Amino acid sequence: MAENLVGFAFQPLYSLNTGGVVGVEALARPPGGRIQDLLSEARRRGRLVDVDAGLVAQAVLAESAHESLLPLHLNLCALSAAAPQLVLDPLLHSLGRTGRRPREIVLEIGAPFHGVSPKALLAGMHRFAELGFRLSFDGLGSGDLPLNLLAEAKVDLVKLDRTALRRLPGDAATVALVESLVHFTSRTGIRLAATGIEAEEQLATVRGLGVRIVQGNLFSPARTGVMPSGLVTAPPGPALPVPPTPTAAPRVDDFLHAATTLPDDSTCDDVRRVLLDHDAPTGIVGLDGQRRPRWSIDRARFLLDLTGPFGHALHANKAAARLADPPRTIRTGAGALELLDLVADAGLVRRGDDIIVVGEAGQCLGVVFVTEIVRGMAEAKIEEAAALNPLTRLPGSDTVAREVDRRIAAGRPLVVAWLDVDSFKRVNDTAGFAAGDELIRTLGRALTDLAAKLRSVTVSHVGGDDFLIACDIDEIPAIADTLLGTPWTAEHLPVTVSLATVVCAGTAAKSYREVSRLLAPLKKRAKDVEGSSWVNSWPGTDRFEILRGRGYDSFRAPNQVL
Repeated sequence: MAENLVGFAFQPLYSLNTGGVVGVEALARPPGGRIQDLLSEARRRGRLVDVDAGLVAQAVLAESAHESLLPLHLNLCALSAAAPQLVLDPLLHSLGRTGRRPREIVLEIGAPFHGVSPKALLAGMHRFAELGFRLSFDGLGSGDLPLNLLAEAKVDLVKLDRTALRRLPGDAATVALVESLVHFTSRTGIRLAATGIEAEEQLATVRGLGVRIVQGNLFSPARTGVMPSGLVTAPPGPALPVPPTPTAAPRVDDFLHAATTLPDDSTCDDVRRVLLDHDAPTGIVGLDGQRRPRWSIDRARFLLDLTGPFGHALHANKAAARLADPPRTIRTGAGALELLDLVADAGLVRRGDDIIVVGEAGQCLGVVFVTEIVRGMAEAKIEEAAALNPLTRLPGSDTVAREVDRRIAAGRPLVVAWLDVDSFKRVNDTAGFAAGDELIRTLGRALTDLAAKLRSVTVSHVGGDDFLIACDIDEIPAIADTLLGTPWTAEHLPVTVSLATVVCAGTAAKSYREVSRLLAPLKKRAKDVEGSSWVNSWPGTDRFEILRGRGYDSFRAPNQVL
C-alpha cells in the first residue's frame, strides 16, 4: 500500500510567449526513496499498471485542494497507457469528485516503452483521446521512445528531458538536436517543452532555438500566484469542492466561419485576385484534392510581400505556397481553451491568424477568428460569474435543470430534491439578517461538500433559502442523513429544514419542468411535518411517503404512504 502514502508536488509550465503559466505537472513524492524505486518495485511484482492508475487518480484529488483550474499534467507509464480501461476507472472517478473534465488533463506518457506493443499503445492512446484527454510524450532524450512512435502518434506536446538540456549552451550537438526537434514539432503542429531549466544561459539558448514552453527550478513559483512548485501535500483525503460550471464552455464549432479556399497549387496571382475582389477574407487556405489544408495565407502579410519593391515581379506567377505559412489547425469539437493554448504558443507574427478547423479525416471544415474566440470566452466567464449566487457561490437552477433533462433523455434514473429552511422569515426577524445569511452559507457549504464526496450529485442555489439537488437514487439516503441529521442553528436559535424528493425512474418523468411542478406541492407537504422532514413522491401519482419527521416511527412501518 506504499502508493497510498505518496504526496505530490506541483511544478508549473510557462509559456515564453506570454510569460504566463500554461499548466501544472503533478510530481509524485513517496515518503521515502524515489518514485522511480516505487514504480520499479511495482513492475517487479506485476502491479505497475495498478500503482500507476492509483497515482494519477490521487494526483487529481491532491491538486483539487489548490483549485488552480490550470491544465493538469499527469505522468503515466507506456504500459499503463496501453491498458486504458484499468486507468480510466479510478481516473474518471477522481475527475467526477473534483469537477475536472478530461480535456483539462494532459497525460504524459513516459518510459519504459520496451516490451510494450506499439499497436496496443497506439490503441490505448486513441481511447484516451476519444474521451477528450490530451496526450504528451515525456522524457524525450533519456528514455527509449521509438522515433517511429513519435512520428505516428498524434500527441499535443513533447517534453525534452533535462539530461540533454544540461549540456546547453556549450554543446553544439545538443543545440543541433534541439533545433531538429523544433523543426519537427513546428512542421507537425506539436508543442515542444524544455524541462529542467536551471540557469539563465539554458533559458536564453532554448528561447533562441524556438522553444516556447519551459519548466524547471529557475522559475520562481511566486510569479504564478498558483501554488508553490515544491509544495508536498499530505495523502489525499476528501476532495475540496469545485462548484459545477453553470454554462457549457464555448467550443470552436460555435465560432465557425466558411473558409476562403484555393487549390494548393494556386499561384500568388490567384491569391491576389481573390483577396482584391473580396473584402471579407482575412486569409486563404490552400487545400489538396482531399480538402486537407496544406498552407494558409494571412491577407495583410501576403499583400505586403507582393506589393513591396519587385514583389509582383518576383512572386506573381510562382506558387502561392512560397509566401504561405504552415496551416494552424484544430480538431472539430475542441474547446475554446484548447484554441487559446494554440494561440498562446504561436509566434508573435502569427498570433492573430485564422485557425483552421478540421474533421476526423483532416478535411477543412472552416475557420475561426481569434478575436471572436477571446470575446466569446470573456462573455462566457461573465455569464458564469453572474449565475453564481453571491452568498454560496453555487450556480442557479439552470445547472440542475440541464442535468435533470440530460439524465431523463438518457433514460438514467435519478432523484430531484428541493431543500429549504422552515420559517426562514422568523430566523431573519429574530436572529437578524446577518445570521440568516450565515445559515444559508453553511447550508451551501454542506451541499457543496456532498457534491464533492458523491460523484452523481449536482447542486443549485435557487435563491433565498431554497436549494435544488439532483443525484443517483442510491445516494439520496446519505444526502438526507447529512441534511436532516445536522442540528442547524442561527445565533443559537434552533432551525429545522424540509426536504422534498421526486424519484424519476422509467418513462413517467418527461422533463425538468414537469418534475419541478411535482416538487412545489410536495415541499408544502414536507413543511407540514414537524421537525426536519423528508417527503418523497413519484411522477404520475398523487401518492407520497413521509420518510423523516417528528412523530414518524421507522420501527412501526417502513414508510407512511398517504
